[in-house]
Amino acid sequence: MENVNQHQELSAEELQLKKEEMLKFYTESMPYLEAQAVYERKLCEIDELRFKRANIQMQYAMMMNPSTDEELEEDLEETLSNENNPLESKRKLKKM
Repeated sequence: MENVNQHQELSAEELQLKKEEMLKFYTESMPYLEAQAVYERKLCEIDELRFKRANIQMQYAMMMNPSTDEELEEDLEETLSNENNPLESKRKLKKM
């Protein structure tokens, strides 16, 4: 509420002076904000390149170690059987 009262008490000259101070502040801050924007863009580019590189490495690893059709079918059957009966698992408890 104090801010609202202050704005009402300012004369036209004081209000104009405040506006000029604000404009000066923002104008002087622009080089810093532009530098920060460039910095953030570079960080984004680096993250994108890292993601692409990791993706390519995964694809290369998969290409160098291709699964046979039988392995793929077994994996698919195992996945489907676990989805149909989630309580059934491959691991058994040890008997003591």
